[in-house]
Amino acid sequence: MAFFSEKAAASQLKHEADKVGKDDLESLLERQKAIEKKVLSSGRLRRFTTDVRLMFALVRDYWRGDYRAIPWKSIAAIAGALLYVLNPIDLIPDIIFGIGFLDDAGVVALCLKLVESDLHRYAAWKAQQEDNNVTTMTID
Repeated sequence: MAFFSEKAAASQLKHEADKVGKDDLESLLERQKAIEKKVLSSGRLRRFTTDVRLMFALVRDYWRGDYRAIPWKSIAAIAGALLYVLNPIDLIPDIIFGIGFLDDAGVVALCLKLVESDLHRYAAWKAQQEDNNVTTMTID
């Protein structure tokens, strides 16, 4: 990332995460389709598609109160990174051909690095919940 360093990504992620409040989670969830569309339409972001969907699932389960085994700072970082992706006028405007999504990819990558263990724990919990639901349905 010659045009966008990890230090710049960390600064942007902290800035976005610091602005996130619990009330912002509902607004973020309402924008999920727009953010996923942007991720899918960008070569630099497309590789994060599965991670972004997992991040949205975690935020949704946190917002509903189904999953709370995660520090608020991780939720805020995830929400901040996802909201940053949606912002067309960020550090490197998205309309700049070739590098416009570089900062978005850098912020998402750094966020994933920071919350990796939280995402792994959530994915294991989610898989367990799905296994429990299948078992319950089979018994009924």
